[in-house]
Amino acid sequence: MTQPPADGPTGSSSSPPPGPVSAGASSPGAVTPPPAYPAYRSPAGERKRGMLVATLTLVGAILLCGGGGTAAFLALRDTEEGAGAKEPAVAVDDFLSAVYRERDARKAADLVCAASRDPEKIAAKVAEVDRYAAEYANPRFRWATPTVDSQNGDRATVSAKVTMTTADEKIAEQALRFTVVRKTGWRVCEVA
Repeated sequence: MTQPPADGPTGSSSSPPPGPVSAGASSPGAVTPPPAYPAYRSPAGERKRGMLVATLTLVGAILLCGGGGTAAFLALRDTEEGAGAKEPAVAVDDFLSAVYRERDARKAADLVCAASRDPEKIAAKVAEVDRYAAEYANPRFRWATPTVDSQNGDRATVSAKVTMTTADEKIAEQALRFTVVRKTGWRVCEVA
């Protein structure tokens, strides 16, 4: 670094030789440097704290997503118990037998897929059939072998016509359409 001239534009012969000037020098032509500012240092504590917050946020997000994914897996996994029916028509036939002939809500619930299995609703339907049958003298329910209307891989639509006949020769018919799904076997998922 060069020093500015002490006397005028060209300097004087009495100017001090170039070189470092000490802050304590009090010689008459000595120039004291301006006070030095400390070098800029990034606050290491703030940077570390920011990284810690970012890391904790990322770990929390991963745990929440992983926990949510695990909960979804457990809730939606294949929760069917037992083997189910080997064919869609057999699943419907077994379901009709449980509801109309045996009037056994527990057995009917075992034949329904987990997504639609509501024991209270199934028990209410069986009780409804029971009340309906109680209104007539010696009712009998029958149906032909259910027919598979369509089947796409693990989903089938099956139809059946249930006929009730009584001892006094009254006849009632009801056409039903079933959606049957295969997971661990064929099970009834919807009745229309």
